[in-house]
Amino acid sequence: MEQRRLILIIALGFVLILLWQAWLGENRSEMDSSASGATSSQVADDLPTGDGPDESVDRPSGAGVPGGSDDMPGAASDDKRITVETDVLSLAIDPVGGTLVQADLLEYPVTLDQPDHPVRLLEDSQGFTYIAQSGLLGRNDAPAPDHHAQFEIQESAYQLVDGESVLEVPLVWERDGVRVTKTFIFKRGSYAIDVRHTVENTTDAEWRGQQYRQLTRSGSTPGMQLMYTYTGGVYAGTPAGGGDRLNYEKIDFEEMGKIRLDKNLEDGWAGIIQHYFMSAWVPADAQQVNQYYTLKSDRDGFPVYSMGLLSPTATVGPGSTETLESILYVGPKIQSDLEPLATGMHLAVDFGILTFISEPIFWLLDLFHDWVGNWGWAIVMVTLVIKLIFLWPSAVSYRSMARMRAVTPKMQALKERFSDDKQRLSQEMMKLYQKEKINPLGGCLPILIQIPVFIALYWVLVESVELRQAPWILWIEDLTQRDPYFILPLLMGLSMWAQQRLNPAPVDPMQKKIFQWLPVVFTVFFAFFPAGLVLYWFVNNLLSIIQQAIITRRVERQMAAKKGSS
Repeated sequence: MEQRRLILIIALGFVLILLWQAWLGENRSEMDSSASGATSSQVADDLPTGDGPDESVDRPSGAGVPGGSDDMPGAASDDKRITVETDVLSLAIDPVGGTLVQADLLEYPVTLDQPDHPVRLLEDSQGFTYIAQSGLLGRNDAPAPDHHAQFEIQESAYQLVDGESVLEVPLVWERDGVRVTKTFIFKRGSYAIDVRHTVENTTDAEWRGQQYRQLTRSGSTPGMQLMYTYTGGVYAGTPAGGGDRLNYEKIDFEEMGKIRLDKNLEDGWAGIIQHYFMSAWVPADAQQVNQYYTLKSDRDGFPVYSMGLLSPTATVGPGSTETLESILYVGPKIQSDLEPLATGMHLAVDFGILTFISEPIFWLLDLFHDWVGNWGWAIVMVTLVIKLIFLWPSAVSYRSMARMRAVTPKMQALKERFSDDKQRLSQEMMKLYQKEKINPLGGCLPILIQIPVFIALYWVLVESVELRQAPWILWIEDLTQRDPYFILPLLMGLSMWAQQRLNPAPVDPMQKKIFQWLPVVFTVFFAFFPAGLVLYWFVNNLLSIIQQAIITRRVERQMAAKKGSS
């Protein structure tokens, strides 16, 4: 009886956890929307204001076209934008500031039935902004182009053609003897973009300034998700002079609107992450100390939030040229691509508190996928490995349940005999358990083992873009989405019902009715889960049925032989 109650508590607790995540996702979207409704009187400027990692910086006065950076910024119309196309990216660059205002991920369609409609990660449209800005801040009134400056362009369209591995897109700004060439460098097959500011100082005085890079985004998120995944700012780095300990922190849009981040870090990066995709700025020199900052500002009458980093002051002597470099990543959260770019960048793939379980699961999945070339069969193989790892504790549990099943008639007799004396019934039950060497909680062990693994695998499916739109067989075209025909959930429910037939029947009539309906409840619940997760549970059930059936028959023969000999 106690075993059944514990199983019910575990199952209901598991359901409540998942419902809580769904509620959190819905309400987080509402909070973001409410944050986006702030008035312009609450916003700040959209440029980093001052203290860099080494010393203070003056507000830039020489930026932009004649008249300074106070000229109307705005976004360029579509016909004035520079279009760039590589084998994996289709982009638009605004000559005002050299801002990346659009990025389509050509290898990632929004849906399988629209293969020519790629995911748009960056965009600057009416009511929604997500752009990558960068520029220079001059010191002591030194002329420097920020992201409001008007750049001259050579061409309006660039394409990485067959046979080429690198594509360069230059933009030029010049004022008072200082010429700045902002160059975007794209590489074949790469989502990492090199961004260089080459400063040519033709004056008789030294030029001093700083490079800043920031990602600016509206707080609201278009659309809704069934399950919550984090969308917001992140940054990582080692405190300047503070040892080797990596700091990885999230800072959501609501928090950016309340406080300003101000940290000096080295060997780091700053970005904005969302479901499956991300953008991030990475200093080219990992040992350089940068000031990490956040801003809340106004764009087209709507509040936007910026996550950025500001470099130390660079000096360019008279008649000299210096280049300030950074890396901009705009693409999917592919762990093998992120890890080489910057320390801790793979942490953008957020597996939650069960990362220590999720990471080995993903490693195994990736290993098997390389072998069989199919993520669905990789899940099947991982399920088999997990089952082998927990083979012994499962066997202990199934032996206990087999013994309990064999003595169910005796338990029923005790219930009828002491139906009016609950305390005596409990005492007699415990005596029976001791006599038959039964652990009444043993049957809960397989469920306790499966729950953390199940949740860890769920986050692997939710967070790993490698599995996005990955097919298995026949009707399963996307393992991260629900089964369109609910076949897997029905098979899972049948397997759960079959496994119940091997378990001892509850003595209590109410518990018996509840357990009879559990397969139905779980079938409905799993109908909306990712197909890959249901596949894991179904295969695990099949393996458990085989193991439990073998152990049950063996125990029943042993108990029958023992009874016959006595």
